Amino acid sequence: MTDSSISAAMRAAVGVELARQVSHPVSASDIRRWALAVYWPEPAPQLFLSEEYARRTVHRGVVAPEEFNPFAWSCAETWARNPEAVSDPNDPDNTEIQAGVPGPGLTFQLNGGMSVEYGDRMRPGDVITGSRCLGPYTEREGRLGLMLFSTAEETWTNQSGRLVKRTVSTLIRY
Repeated sequence: MTDSSISAAMRAAVGVELARQVSHPVSASDIRRWALAVYWPEPAPQLFLSEEYARRTVHRGVVAPEEFNPFAWSCAETWARNPEAVSDPNDPDNTEIQAGVPGPGLTFQLNGGMSVEYGDRMRPGDVITGSRCLGPYTEREGRLGLMLFSTAEETWTNQSGRLVKRTVSTLIRY
């Protein structure tokens, strides 16, 4: 096996928050517009459109589709660990740049996939906070040499601190 691409600084950065954003209060109109766009050309389910109908469901009111993004149009607040860093998603060292540590200097990267866990549904009036943290690093030997696997975990919570969505994304670099 080749020397490791994981530096001491990279190991020390695991778990740090890279960015945070806070949404504006979710409106019923936001939910309706999102549902109409997502389900087009089919009609959107009444659960997302009609308060009267939605009150009779298990949700007891209008809820957003699980894939609804409260940050799609704008954010009420944003924070970045390294705000001076230029975020370039095509730079294989982008994750470490955002963390404020030197990257491994690898040349190629590809999406290693993602997993999503859903919690409470978003409702009109909810304010969602999204926090993205650096996950652990692992390595594995591949046909093209040593591959570096890194993860980032983004957690969305509502104003009550309850989980709305957790996404873990994996990046593969070599």
